[in-house]
Amino acid sequence: VAAAAFVGIFFFNVPFPAIIVGAILVGLAVHRFLPTHSASTKKKASANAPDESAYLINAGAAVPGAGFSAGRLARQIAVGAGLWAVPLTLFFLCSPDFDFWKKLSVFFTQAAFVTFGGAYAVLPYVAQVSVEKFGWLTNLQMLDGLALGETTPGPLIMVLAFVGFMAGYNSFGGSLAAGTTGLLTTVFYTFLPSFLFIFAGAPVIERTHENQTMKAVLNFVTAAVTGVVLNLALYFGKAVIMPAPPEVHWLPLAWAAVSFVALQRFGANMMWWIAASVGMGLLWFALGA
Repeated sequence: VAAAAFVGIFFFNVPFPAIIVGAILVGLAVHRFLPTHSASTKKKASANAPDESAYLINAGAAVPGAGFSAGRLARQIAVGAGLWAVPLTLFFLCSPDFDFWKKLSVFFTQAAFVTFGGAYAVLPYVAQVSVEKFGWLTNLQMLDGLALGETTPGPLIMVLAFVGFMAGYNSFGGSLAAGTTGLLTTVFYTFLPSFLFIFAGAPVIERTHENQTMKAVLNFVTAAVTGVVLNLALYFGKAVIMPAPPEVHWLPLAWAAVSFVALQRFGANMMWWIAASVGMGLLWFALGA
């Protein structure tokens, strides 16, 4: 599944949501038609599961009063939909380029709904659409956003805020106001679905602990995400090492190899290595590369 996900997104530009849907369908099919595979996975998971009996909140914990409520879910969805519509309505009434803001809002809402595996999984999808489809920013600018996310505190998913800023900035002739509005819009539409998931899903999350179908599906989604993350490494690696094929920048290539050995073989401290990489980047710039 991981290999298929990598091949699909890297060679055929299959959209990330389609890969996730495909992984879910494969997981359901395997669980349905190959129950021995699911049983083997369950046995291994049980054997490796830690003893949580001493913890107040553990795998067997249940929150009193928790459970599914159709009325509560309907209210939560209604509130989420109302909040989602507010900025779009303002853009429709006040902006001369409503089409841009509609694309920005809908795209980052969609990205938030398929953020399986975290930022490293969704960033290739964001780059695929924002760079190659909409042309909001360049490959190198997308790479700058990733570097900014890696070298500053906070969640890596905030790279999307950088993408939103550059989208507004570039689409409105270098306007800082448009860039800032794009940043705020991106953050809002990225996190709104997340909070809806939290409030709607929290009351029933305990029910998924022993749901073997859910576990089977998530196992295959995890495998697919692994292939997508590999695509991210190659996508951005190519932008740094071979920005204009067949020309190769050998110093970044050598530094990538040294970094891999230092982190994987010798367990170098990540923060110190990032600082060293910043220094190497400054040196690369000073050399006029």
